Amino acid sequence: MNESSPPREPRPTKSIGDALISARGVDKFFGDFQALKNIDLDIHRGEVVALIGASGSGKSTLCRCLNRLETITSGEITIDGEQLPEEGKELTRLRADVGMVFQSFNLFPHLKAIDNVTLGPRRVRGLSKVEADQQALGLLERVGLTDKANSLPAALSGGQQQRVAIARALAMKPKAMLFDEPTSALDPEVINEVLDVMTELAEQGMTMLVVTHEMGFARHVCDRVVYMDQGEIVEQGDPEEFFTAPRSERAKAFLSKILAH
Repeated sequence: MNESSPPREPRPTKSIGDALISARGVDKFFGDFQALKNIDLDIHRGEVVALIGASGSGKSTLCRCLNRLETITSGEITIDGEQLPEEGKELTRLRADVGMVFQSFNLFPHLKAIDNVTLGPRRVRGLSKVEADQQALGLLERVGLTDKANSLPAALSGGQQQRVAIARALAMKPKAMLFDEPTSALDPEVINEVLDVMTELAEQGMTMLVVTHEMGFARHVCDRVVYMDQGEIVEQGDPEEFFTAPRSERAKAFLSKILAH
């Protein structure tokens, strides 16, 4: 956790639009185990939402269900008003509108940083190599890695690999970004270099859902906190209100444990 991030006060006024991603009545079973229980959630355009809770509470499962990396058992998920299908070309098209950044980077180890970034736009968006390379260099500059364009992942630190992964997701020009615990696999000294890139994206108006244990980021950067426990959304609301005066007993117990460290 990183509770050292300084508060950004006053928080800049943001334009929050209509729901871009919606989940209604979503259940997810793994065999007899119910990982998600009747989830209703809207993520609005321009909004940054922190999804928090103890390990095993269903956060990552929900994140993965929102772009069909996991299939749901029942319920409905829509992206920009279109229902997310289970498979096919329409799923590929809609999934391309939602960038995903994983905790384990998932870069292709045999490809240079620039080639990791250009692969999706060339294959899915149909960009030429020249167009894709030009865009990739701009994105690598955006995440502070222009000098690493020709480096293989093995030559990069964990923080650098995660920043390449963010550039790769941005290369698809997504309408929203999902982050599944993007700093949990990083050494403490490089966590902030990834959080700084994410904070910049938030300030530029990117719609984001962030599964995170970084409470400083959730409190000072995000527009809303959603707290999950045992597969349920227990409480959600303004970050400052949540961290100073949680309403549910489960949220109070969770915060008393994490903020004590």
